[in-house]
Amino acid sequence: MSNCKIDIITLGCSKNLVDSERLMRQLEAIGYEVTHDAERLTGDIAVVNTCGFIADAQEESINMILELAERKTNGKLKRLYVMGCLSERFMADLGNEIPEVDKYYGKFNWTELLNDLGHEYNHAITNERHITTPKHYAYLKIAEGCDRNCAYCAIPIITGKHQSRPMEEILDEVKGLVAQGVKEFQVIAQELTYYGIDLYHERKIAELVERMAEIPGVEWIRLHYAYPKDFPMDLLRVMREHENVCKYMDIALQHVSDGVLERMQRHLGKQDTYDLVERMRKEVPGIHLRTTLMVGFPGETDEDFRELCDFVKWARFERMGAFAYSEEIGTPSEQKYEDDVPEDVKQDRLSRLMRIQQNISAEIEAEKVGKVMKVIIDRKEGDYYIGRTEFCSPEVDPEVLIPATKRLFVGRFYDVLITGSEEFDLYGEVK
Repeated sequence: MSNCKIDIITLGCSKNLVDSERLMRQLEAIGYEVTHDAERLTGDIAVVNTCGFIADAQEESINMILELAERKTNGKLKRLYVMGCLSERFMADLGNEIPEVDKYYGKFNWTELLNDLGHEYNHAITNERHITTPKHYAYLKIAEGCDRNCAYCAIPIITGKHQSRPMEEILDEVKGLVAQGVKEFQVIAQELTYYGIDLYHERKIAELVERMAEIPGVEWIRLHYAYPKDFPMDLLRVMREHENVCKYMDIALQHVSDGVLERMQRHLGKQDTYDLVERMRKEVPGIHLRTTLMVGFPGETDEDFRELCDFVKWARFERMGAFAYSEEIGTPSEQKYEDDVPEDVKQDRLSRLMRIQQNISAEIEAEKVGKVMKVIIDRKEGDYYIGRTEFCSPEVDPEVLIPATKRLFVGRFYDVLITGSEEFDLYGEVK
């Protein structure tokens, strides 16, 4: 069947996307026509790469599987395969509930899919991918798994222990992607500050990023998913000294109350958190911090929530997301604590916290009006070119809208005068 068409559907995070891109490259090498567009499903075979992190993501994955199972029942699809985090976590249940799926794979054994299609995994192209993002940027996964064991988090259950990729392998992949036209790298892992401990017995993230920065053609490096405890401060030096390492750090802090942090098993306290934010801003002037916070963790009191609000007002995060706690089967918090914060209280706290952040975001973006900023163009939409500054990661952060009064080129950098701002977006014109 190597002349048939396969739809790959990726749900969840960018780490899943990298796995899908590797699978696509393997399938294309065999001779399949492979597409990656969940809105236009036309293939004979469908592969769903699922997310199993939290309830909403699980529901989205299940709905997609059911939709494709119906297509198969109606004769519009010959085969249906499922892989990724949801099936890693709930494989037996899924097999019983949705038997229309030809086979379920976990997060790591998706290579067996090739065997089931009658082919062998091609080890010669292990680190090659079919890039599904705009060709000027790519996600770069440097590790898999997590050793942190935060009480609320199912990731260690799904992915297992932290496993770093060898540094030379990563650097070779970067060079290969640069040769394909990639200029911007989003460095991702479940926990990137732990990089190297398993292979080299010490944290190597700063060395890795510095060596990446020295590769010709690497114009932007952006870092995602750092853990605050024992943060490797030499990474801030690398960020400060290398112009192509974006002054941007994605670091999930989750909370600030000592009691909540202790129950979350975060292994640091309120003062540690304040000190870390202060040091980051001092060592890297102009740094933009992205964080994620949680409301409604078991035992969170009104006073705990007030502390969190005060922290957000003090920290003035350039980028902040928040979500309400949801109990995940098998996690320490599910086993140890009662989910005792009522749902309406969780949602009220979430709304209040995000209102604080909306005002902060609007003020921070407004401060950029009148400044000239380096912008990369991602796409054209209607009457505007859409771009980003170094402080903006694709799909999750504010964008810069530039009137399409003259032709610009996707994937190129331009100096843009910021002429206006909204709560989450900027307007500008090319200088």
